[in-house]
Amino acid sequence: MRIFALLLLTYATRLSADVDLVRIDKSERSMFLMQGKTVIKQYQVALGANPKGHKQKEGDEKTPEGLYTLDYTKEDSSFYRAMHISYPNQQDKNSARKLGVSPGGFIMIHGQKNWLGWLAPVTQQFNWTNGCIAVTNAEMDEFLGLVKVGTPILIEW
Repeated sequence: MRIFALLLLTYATRLSADVDLVRIDKSERSMFLMQGKTVIKQYQVALGANPKGHKQKEGDEKTPEGLYTLDYTKEDSSFYRAMHISYPNQQDKNSARKLGVSPGGFIMIHGQKNWLGWLAPVTQQFNWTNGCIAVTNAEMDEFLGLVKVGTPILIEW
């Protein structure tokens, strides 16, 4: 019983810790909630349907790469609940302008399509978004309880 209480206390302490970075490893389809160098929580994610490489234009189905900020939450999302990623930044806008294209935008970490959350065991097995980062609805609830608006997010291959 004492070991169980210790494990529970350790787990609860880890989950109540302040997340100071969200790190996405696109090559492993993983999201890590970090406090310093410690992983607080890890999630399997679904990405844009064409995940390799940096998002360059609207419609390329790529998840952006680089350092951004999680800048607001969206409770009335078409994909359960969501937190917005500050893409495109000025560098993204300049690169798109040079290519003569729109950089796209409205990139989020979000749950499942409304009314289809029950399909998460299937949908989370492949990359299906237009460039967003998707988790299950339960994971999205947990994520929003752990990550504050203003937290940096680093997205890498």
